[in-house]
Amino acid sequence: MIFNAGTRIARAVRGLGLSIAVTSVLLHGDAWPASAQTHFYQASPQELAGQPGTVIRQEPVSGGPSDASAYRVLYRSTSFDGRPIAVSGIVIIPNAPAPVGGRPVVAWAHPTSGIVPHCAPSLATFKFMQMQGLRSLLDLGYAVAATDYPGLGTAGPHPYLVGKSEGYAVLDSIRAARAVAVTGTIHRTALWGHSQGGQAVLYASQLAKGYAPELEIVGVAAAAPATELRTLLDDDIASPGGKNLLAMTLWSWSRVFNVPLTNVVNPEAMATIDRLANVCLESLIDIEPRARAGKELQERFLTVDNLTALEPWRSLLAENTIGALPPAIPVLLLQGSADDTIRPAVTEDYARRLCEAGSRVELLTYPNVGHGTIAMKGARDAVAWISNRLAGSNAPSQCK
Repeated sequence: MIFNAGTRIARAVRGLGLSIAVTSVLLHGDAWPASAQTHFYQASPQELAGQPGTVIRQEPVSGGPSDASAYRVLYRSTSFDGRPIAVSGIVIIPNAPAPVGGRPVVAWAHPTSGIVPHCAPSLATFKFMQMQGLRSLLDLGYAVAATDYPGLGTAGPHPYLVGKSEGYAVLDSIRAARAVAVTGTIHRTALWGHSQGGQAVLYASQLAKGYAPELEIVGVAAAAPATELRTLLDDDIASPGGKNLLAMTLWSWSRVFNVPLTNVVNPEAMATIDRLANVCLESLIDIEPRARAGKELQERFLTVDNLTALEPWRSLLAENTIGALPPAIPVLLLQGSADDTIRPAVTEDYARRLCEAGSRVELLTYPNVGHGTIAMKGARDAVAWISNRLAGSNAPSQCK
């Protein structure tokens, strides 16, 4: 009976695109209590003054991998519209001496965790389980920077799937990690992310030259990245789990971009959307209300048939759809064949467009793997690919 219940909920987890950590905790019977926010995440206007990537404050965090030191950090960054903001995250540094020549930093960008401040991964009890490949990266001597993104941990709203917002936060997390390490780090770095985090690392690599020119990005690995947003949100309309993600996007963007929902959303659905917006994708008790909300949205949700073709949504989706990357930065894409959140055809199309733009691209497809497990299933390959890039070897490419 326990296995059957676990299987049913695990399927719900995969359908909503949750991290494999949730499934693992479920099947092993552990609890996932919520962590409370503290003043650590609050920054005054005076504290925001300073260069992006500099650290406002830091504190040790327990429960991390052995032979490493973990720190919760609050660092300075930049909003999508150019304002100075604070962003939180976690930095993990091996205790062993830095390798000869210095220690690279690898940025991990997390998948969807929620859209309100208390959904920050740095507040989760099992935060380290969510960082796919963490143990291997530390064993290789790399420091790891894991941003929460703006509006998670810090004051909201979280700019969900807003590319510049995520990209700046990723780049500044690397700068913050180098500051926490104090000495022994180098400018050479690599980026690794899943789903929303895949979009984040792709945007970070696109923005790096103009925003963080001191960083030498040797490669970007993205598992089932959110690339063509209009296509992805059109797909989301078709399923209860997809409607969850679409509702989160609408709720966030209506606040971030000051766009009213009254002309596209059924008024009777607003209470469901507001309730959904305040549930995180990190706790076992979050699964049932999200599934229930998805069913409610099946009955009443949008009042239009072509939301993604309407302004301002059409322009906002285009503005936050990743384009070509600097050809000098090689790309690894990982995709599950059974993914119905980010369909394989969407990632394949993005790989083709990168090839046409001159990038070196490798696309790895994993049979019978869904959206929630692709980063876990592909972590070993991603870490091996990253280590080869940081070692200076030429990246393989499937581009013709």
